[in-house]
Amino acid sequence: MVLEGAQQRTGLHRAIAGPQPDGRTLQRLREMPLARFAYAGALVAGILAGYKLLSLRRHYLAPGEYQERLNAYHARSAKQIYDAVLRLQGLMIKIGQTIGSRPDTFPAEYVRVLSRLQDQVPPRTWQSIRPHVERQLGAPVEKLFAEFDPEPIAAASLAQVYRARLKDGRPVAVKVVYPNIERLVDTDLKLLKGAIWLESRFVYSFPLEPAFQELAANIPFEVDMLHEAENMERIASLLSDHPDIVIPAVVWEHTTERVLTMDYINGIKVTELDRVGEAGIDVRKLSRLVVETYVELMLKHGHFHADPHPGNLFALPGDRLAMVDFGLTKRLSPRFLSAFKSMIVAIFTRDDEGVVRAMEEAGFRLKEGGGEGFRATAQFFRSMTDPATYRNRDLVDAANSDWLEGLKPNPMVDMPGEIILVMRVFGLILGLGFATGLEVDVARIVLHYAKAPATAAALCEAR
Repeated sequence: MVLEGAQQRTGLHRAIAGPQPDGRTLQRLREMPLARFAYAGALVAGILAGYKLLSLRRHYLAPGEYQERLNAYHARSAKQIYDAVLRLQGLMIKIGQTIGSRPDTFPAEYVRVLSRLQDQVPPRTWQSIRPHVERQLGAPVEKLFAEFDPEPIAAASLAQVYRARLKDGRPVAVKVVYPNIERLVDTDLKLLKGAIWLESRFVYSFPLEPAFQELAANIPFEVDMLHEAENMERIASLLSDHPDIVIPAVVWEHTTERVLTMDYINGIKVTELDRVGEAGIDVRKLSRLVVETYVELMLKHGHFHADPHPGNLFALPGDRLAMVDFGLTKRLSPRFLSAFKSMIVAIFTRDDEGVVRAMEEAGFRLKEGGGEGFRATAQFFRSMTDPATYRNRDLVDAANSDWLEGLKPNPMVDMPGEIILVMRVFGLILGLGFATGLEVDVARIVLHYAKAPATAAALCEAR
């Protein structure tokens, strides 16, 4: 679910997407696997080859000229990716949204362009969605709802959301998974696997195969609305003693495998700081609440909402936080959770030998064994949780550069799949801090929960 004010109405994307292919070409790109492979593969290979060529020419250019050309290439590549994502849709939009939410990791040009995908995904027509909704719910829309606005309030990578009103007058949001999305997702996972293969040969930095495996395991759950509804109720129960956290209630009688009906909540996207302040909401308190909520879910309960990009987090009056879109959650295994907490304690107490032991126990592997790469990773985590770092792009770039340099002599060859969504959540939280410029003592909060015992459920449950 996405709240009103978070998304733009139909037509806005036309102003930003530039020239579009004709309808028949778009249909082929979105429905024919070979067409998607050819289009996306050529794009990825071309962009990576361009970076490689520019890198080879670096020694012949003055530093200022090289940086100018690199920035220009970032901008061109970001625009190419943005246009391609809008044409391909499907899983590609989710990947673009993730890049656009990570100013701490990706070049500013990528973030500036791809962050539009959080709000400006072109919706599908009501004519194509209505029959799908009625098949899922087993009756005409008019028999089930007192009102149903055919104009979507939100469009995302795998579904879009409508505003409606039940017969009893209750306002609701109706999330509808796109028809035949499973086939599209399967094709896109194969595309990603190919892109990872190319990356490993052009610009290898660290193993991406575990990330792919984790994504492939979780994506089927993202299009299962019954699973998402259960996630919502489970996370809501874990946070039941937090009145400042709001999670929409599920309307089960109008929920099926591909349609989810839930409470409608009106809020302000957390990155719209001017609007948040004008509404009388304490921005600093809200930012601290975001960090504490996610760290508690992760380290205390071992079960967390794994998609905290700005389009899924909303400010409410009374300094409250609304969390939406629970298609992607993660339940950590007790063994990994224990090792990860030990790793955090060792990192922030500067116990380098403890870092090496904990990372090996968690499943990290270096090419030749040894701990220097692990110690470089520990320093990277310490740097990235320092507010002084994520408020300064130069320090962020320096932290990333030092980490990669630290791994060069003995590169990382394997990592536990369970770390992928954990890293994604931390990255998005830190990226949020970078975007807002607010100081939240992430290290203190993380260390507090890492030292505290996990709940009994976290120690015995794993999906």
